Amino acid sequence: MGLGFRACLLTVRCVYCSSFRLALAEMGEANIGLKPIDAEEFRKHAHEMVDFIADYYRDIESFPVRSQVSPGYLKTLLPAAAPEDPETLEEVFADIQSKIIPGVTHWQSPNFFGYYPSNSSTAGLLGEMLSAGLNIVGFSWITSPAATELETIVLDWLAKLLKLPDEFLFGGMVEILDYKIIILTLYNAGNGGGVIQGTASEAVAVVLLAARTRAISENKRKGLSEAEILSKLAVYTSDQTHSCLQKGCVIAGIPLENLVTVPTDISTNYAVSPAAMRQALEDGVKQGLLPFFLCGTVGTTSSSAVDPLSALGDIAKDFGMWFHVDAAYAGSACICPEFRHHLDGVEKADSFNMNAHKWLLTNFDCSALWVKESSHLVSALSTTPEFLRNKASDLNQVVDYKDWQIPLGRRFRSLKLWFVMRMNGASGLRSYIRNHVCLAKRFEGFVREDPRFQLLVPRTFGLICFRLKPESDDPDNGRTLNSTLLEALNSSGRMFITHTVLSGVYTLRMAIGAPLTQDKHVDAAWKLIQEEATTLFEINLVKGPSHILANNLCSKNLNT
Repeated sequence: MGLGFRACLLTVRCVYCSSFRLALAEMGEANIGLKPIDAEEFRKHAHEMVDFIADYYRDIESFPVRSQVSPGYLKTLLPAAAPEDPETLEEVFADIQSKIIPGVTHWQSPNFFGYYPSNSSTAGLLGEMLSAGLNIVGFSWITSPAATELETIVLDWLAKLLKLPDEFLFGGMVEILDYKIIILTLYNAGNGGGVIQGTASEAVAVVLLAARTRAISENKRKGLSEAEILSKLAVYTSDQTHSCLQKGCVIAGIPLENLVTVPTDISTNYAVSPAAMRQALEDGVKQGLLPFFLCGTVGTTSSSAVDPLSALGDIAKDFGMWFHVDAAYAGSACICPEFRHHLDGVEKADSFNMNAHKWLLTNFDCSALWVKESSHLVSALSTTPEFLRNKASDLNQVVDYKDWQIPLGRRFRSLKLWFVMRMNGASGLRSYIRNHVCLAKRFEGFVREDPRFQLLVPRTFGLICFRLKPESDDPDNGRTLNSTLLEALNSSGRMFITHTVLSGVYTLRMAIGAPLTQDKHVDAAWKLIQEEATTLFEINLVKGPSHILANNLCSKNLNT
């Protein structure tokens, strides 16, 4: 029995070894044929991809702006498992055309007027391409010095275009000689500086965490326990502030009942009232809350309202709060002198954020955040395990952006912003913004001249808030009427807009800012809106002025 068992074991071992050697041989053969990056193959396929993208932009108006597919459509079109063998780029392109493009809502269409814009440009695309090609992970200076230093430089450039206070700038210099760091001037000349986040949601979460860390430290010195402090920390803002602040509170562990939103109304064009904010803070303190974070907005999502920054800054100082300014949308416009006054008071802020990917021709994602005191970010977010340590960081000679954000890894985002600023220049970017504002004024004029429609808030930048007027006895004050109009417009595929609610009123939002939008697209959108409104009247959904009047107005407006 012993000899038989040994013979069987030997046989099994021989079979196993033979199979293992065969598997290794097959792996070797497979690896010999696999070249993840082959320069010539990449050149060929990249040319094909560039042609595909260029054709997409050339033909973009032929696609319905909003995707017309139903939920779950793609699962029925694609296999349940990944392919075992390689497929050709031509096969992939075929599936993109037939399966992916139908499921895309075309944000770059000149007929996209929903939400707020998400800009793209030749310069932005080229910068994004180079970033993907270099594919660095620039979490610290040493991982790619150019990535860190270019980011500090271009954010200083942008801060200067916005005329931000010097406290938000880096301003220092370093020189590298023979791989040794020689400080010419203090690298971070002040304590502030800028960092590119992915979105404004990330930016507000980062500064909220920094403010929380500062508040905990300050209140511990007053004898409070950390648990008691965390239960009482309170955030104050208006009811028009973006919902990302609520999510930031969840991330930071701030009880949502301690997120205090001050009501706004049309009397201030939905900007928060300083008196109401101060009163809310005084009431909160009486209730035992510890106010630590105040957020103001330049260009709210619903109506593009602008909060009074200077007055809010004074209030934040009086209550010892971190003051953050969210200018995700309208910040771009403030590079134009005629809009810069909307940032008056930003000098009183602790942090400021704007999205270059919304309205400054920089491809998503590129959200610029500036702080006056970077040490608060580092205190809240820095982690330095042994495997990330290096001489430059240990000597505090450089900026390590891993300590200015939530994730560790980060892309070379500054390249695309650098490309955009160089290839367009400040004058080109200002002209771009001004053109969209002119188009918004044009659309605003159309709405004013048609008595069936109503402007619900004064236009400030590129957003127009309006509605189709309901009858006085309308049971839901025009909600059904306008939601029906909205769906008719969007399901047509010829344009795309979104809605909000202002003081209980269902409101249509026309946000003009797509890179390819021209006056002919705005005119066509207004004509379609009028046509669909006339159809609603004709089918007796509502009572209203005759469609003959509408047609006459349409003809008059488009000929002006």
